[in-house]
Amino acid sequence: MDRLGSFSNDPSDKPPCRGCSSYLMEPYIKCAECGPPPFLLCLQCFTRGFEYKKHQSDHTYEIMTSDFPVLDPSWTAQEEMALLEAVMDCGFGNWQDVANQMCTKTKEECEKHYMKHFINNPLFASTLLNLKQAEEAKTADTAIPFHYDPPRPTFDSLLSRDMAGYMPARADFIEEFDNYAEWDLRDIDFVEDDSDILHALKMAVVDIYHSRLKERQRRKKIIRDHGLINLRKFQLMERRYPKEVQDLYETMRRFARIVGPVEHDKFIESHALEFELRREIKRLQEYRTAGITNFCSARTYDHLKKTREEERLKRTMLSEVLQYIQDSSACQQWLRRQADIDSGLSPSIPMASNSGRRSAPPLNLTGLPGTEKLNEKEKELCQMVRLVPGAYLEYKSALLNECNKQGGLRLAQARALIKIDVNKTRKIYDFLIREGYITKA
Repeated sequence: MDRLGSFSNDPSDKPPCRGCSSYLMEPYIKCAECGPPPFLLCLQCFTRGFEYKKHQSDHTYEIMTSDFPVLDPSWTAQEEMALLEAVMDCGFGNWQDVANQMCTKTKEECEKHYMKHFINNPLFASTLLNLKQAEEAKTADTAIPFHYDPPRPTFDSLLSRDMAGYMPARADFIEEFDNYAEWDLRDIDFVEDDSDILHALKMAVVDIYHSRLKERQRRKKIIRDHGLINLRKFQLMERRYPKEVQDLYETMRRFARIVGPVEHDKFIESHALEFELRREIKRLQEYRTAGITNFCSARTYDHLKKTREEERLKRTMLSEVLQYIQDSSACQQWLRRQADIDSGLSPSIPMASNSGRRSAPPLNLTGLPGTEKLNEKEKELCQMVRLVPGAYLEYKSALLNECNKQGGLRLAQARALIKIDVNKTRKIYDFLIREGYITKA
């Protein structure tokens, strides 16, 4: 009976023969009745009928060899183990070094075989996370502290404002938390003829000042430990998560100062992994509901599902365009207006309505709440789109918060945040872009 001998190519790693004490080379013999430990013999000692203590020459035996195919007819089991050991020693991607260590296969053969059977194998692809997620899992215990000095931008530059005025050389901010705490001490002077009550009062003021300094240092330590000085880098790391995990990240951020950077990152990573597993389980359940029993059929199902979705989107877009094609003049005006919008110009031709109705007059903002908080351009916008100031301020705040969180904002994201007429949303979005309140993603 042939079995796999799980020893490396190094002779010193293999057990010796119980008869001649030489290192075993495949194939060799293992007694099926003796052991443990296993009683192993080389072919020469076996042919001589070597016997030792309880071992007899007529015992049943097994032939230990790895000279048989496992995954590929042209690759033996011994070569499979040698390939895996070479990849572990030389690193993934260093195929020339892997081939040199194996000696029996070329660089192209090693790469093709490893990618086919160990990376792109459908069995592994359906049950394991991809290599990127596996690499992230290895670094899950690593927080995001700022162990080195961030860049030193010029004063009042864009990068300096992104870093909240942080000065790396001094490890301070231009404007610290509780920036005027020292003002309470400027008029305090300890003199010898102070009464006990006055002296105690001055000491209490100093103690309060010390507590405010401790709070300032505590906040700066949180910023350093969690890597919040480089805000753009922090935002990029946050965007690697799915939308659902990003929402959780935003909610749990306020608790990060309590649990510490490592524990907080572990918590977020564990929920990201849970989300991936739930999504994978849902996908497999969808396959089962559709009656799919193998992964080949699953790939065909995914392809057809994607094709149906693309066709549905095309039909939706076509139905929207057909509304304007019915009226030739409205179609031409719509095309010219879209060209003006794409070139960054304000549309000069108003859209004609199919019903022939006149456009509504500008909204009168007199006496409406929130009007005093608008500048002249914002008032003009609210009048033209007929939007009350309170609603405009709410929409503006939501777009600004999302833009600051994402580092930019697309029109599609703005429409998802503001559930109003899409034309009004576009006018508000273009106005905020033009005035510099938000930036395009």
